[in-house]
Amino acid sequence: QGLYDKFMCYCTTGAKDLAASVQAAETKMPAVISALEEARAQKTQLEADLVQHKQDRVDAEDAVKAAMALREKEAAIFAKASADYQTNIAATGKAIDLISKGAGGSFLQSNAAAVVRTLTINMDLS
Repeated sequence: QGLYDKFMCYCTTGAKDLAASVQAAETKMPAVISALEEARAQKTQLEADLVQHKQDRVDAEDAVKAAMALREKEAAIFAKASADYQTNIAATGKAIDLISKGAGGSFLQSNAAAVVRTLTINMDLS
């Protein structure tokens, strides 16, 4: 008899507990579905953002490469111009020294005079 009473008590309370559990799950289900749909939408957005960021990174790397190539080109042009200017400055300095010493006649036959002559011709043309 005691076992039967326990079983009957379990059936009565178990059915009530099961009904309450089912009701709680049914109440919670719309919130879970909504959260799942929101998570899917966020995942889709993040995947799209990732694709865009990868493209932006590739574009930025290309821009850096182009800037580096331009910088190298400009550096080569500067190095050539700088070397020309240094040569011209040195030749002008030698010319000033020789003229200051009174070697005007011998200066005209020197290599420095040829550089100064070329420099003045180039300055006149530009």
